Amino acid sequence: MKTILFQGDSITDVRRSYDDDDYAGSGYANLVKAAIGFDYPGEYVFYNRGISGNRSVDVYARIKADIINLKPDIISFLIGVNDVWHELSSGNGVDADKYFKIYSMLIAEVRAALPEVKIMILSPFVLKGSATEGAWETFSGEVKKRADKAREIAEKYDLPFVPLQEYFDKALEKAPADYWLIDGVHPKAAGHELIKRAWIDAFENLK
Repeated sequence: MKTILFQGDSITDVRRSYDDDDYAGSGYANLVKAAIGFDYPGEYVFYNRGISGNRSVDVYARIKADIINLKPDIISFLIGVNDVWHELSSGNGVDADKYFKIYSMLIAEVRAALPEVKIMILSPFVLKGSATEGAWETFSGEVKKRADKAREIAEKYDLPFVPLQEYFDKALEKAPADYWLIDGVHPKAAGHELIKRAWIDAFENLK
């Protein structure tokens, strides 16, 4: 069987089990696992290694235990909003240039260790909500910088890029922000379904 690894922060974590890989949480990772598992029974094993609160530097710190040692065939990365949020809340964020540097190191080292791995880069995203509206201009502007850097990384390494910010902005034409995201950052059920559909579209293009 091939291995699919979801990597990121709370948007990926979503109360997943840290002890039992059968429990992939209640977010897009579990929705993808259900859909791919149904369409391709017995072909894939899934690991969710998202950790709530993680920044790009935290994922990089886990590169050996939570990425390379798992020997995934396919990895998706969704990281960046906490690089901004932690700066606003505690002065412990990661600026856009360092985000690019760390993310680039992460991808380069993963590819060196796992030459056959396929990697998908999902952009960080944000909408106006209870967690973001107090510093909306800074929050939205800085997350956009990280999303642009994520796109640059995808281009640098010739990887599929999933522009989730664009998809959520488009979704506002159908329903307001609080329909898709709880607080401007964390998805509700429909928001996770949006990510899941975008993820699967990118996955199908990998094959």
